[in-house]
Amino acid sequence: MLSWEQTPALATIRQCRAWVEIDLEALQHNVQQLVQHVGPLTTLMAVVKADAYGHGAISIADAALAAGARWLGVATVPEGVELREAGISEPILIMGAINSPEEVAAIARWRLQPTLVSPKQALVFSEALAPHCTDALPVHLKIDTGMSRLGFAWQQAAEFVQFVRRLPRLQIHSVYSHLATADDPDPTMMHRQHQRYEAVLTQVAAQNITLPKRHLANSAATLADPALHYDMVRVGLALYGLYPAAHLKPTVSLRPVMQVKARITHLKEIQPGTGVSYGHTFVAERPMRIAVVGIGYADGVPRALSNRMQIMVNGQLAPQIGNITMDQLMLDVTQIP
Repeated sequence: MLSWEQTPALATIRQCRAWVEIDLEALQHNVQQLVQHVGPLTTLMAVVKADAYGHGAISIADAALAAGARWLGVATVPEGVELREAGISEPILIMGAINSPEEVAAIARWRLQPTLVSPKQALVFSEALAPHCTDALPVHLKIDTGMSRLGFAWQQAAEFVQFVRRLPRLQIHSVYSHLATADDPDPTMMHRQHQRYEAVLTQVAAQNITLPKRHLANSAATLADPALHYDMVRVGLALYGLYPAAHLKPTVSLRPVMQVKARITHLKEIQPGTGVSYGHTFVAERPMRIAVVGIGYADGVPRALSNRMQIMVNGQLAPQIGNITMDQLMLDVTQIP
């Protein structure tokens, strides 16, 4: 049986209905804007977890690094291995928690840098690394300053740092944290977390421990406050042209990297009182022209957005009407030529 790629005519047909376009020039524009925004003393980490937010991890990572990013961030070991197998050699931070000796062995083999969040996890790493490496593995200690997700309690962070420091085969490369409300116009909680992180850094410095990296800022914090930049920022959403919050838009000029496109497959006229799609959740109140579009919830358009979103048609926004179906949805294009 021939594949789509081996049959050009079929490949063309495949794109006649719905597709995704990724603009790598927009991605590189965003990286350059962010690098300029944080300045020469701060490194940009491009977060490419979850297949680069669905944009394609390898191509996005390559483009981001070419445009000025110096680190990559992923969530899992397989994500990091995929980038190494593609020939990427820059530092890769795994931000998820690793707990099995098998994952530790893969981290050592592929030169990945893990996040440690507890003394127990640090012990697993120190013991599991013995058969796999002679040099110390760079590790990043995550401190919980208010996210209540991964991380060791900030009040005991100094003890955690000392514990890891004494373990063989581990070298502390950074102490970092994650902000929970950096996208909120009210900075109160963000400032509180910042103060807690500063307290941790003060305690670490008092122990005569030098940290190669300190990092706290996600996309929102990177745009919100230069005081949060430290040695590195971890940028995800903004990399792809998405502002974490409306009040952050004036900070830098970002361009959307992804566009989801689909073709109109049918046009029809309906009269007042006509119901549209399953359940007739939309009923026409006037004569209307409807466009049927070849995309639906099987393609990733959430059915919960039925009757609640707009779609660009010929440069104008058209309301989506009726329940979104598996592979089609309907638009009101009455006012659009």
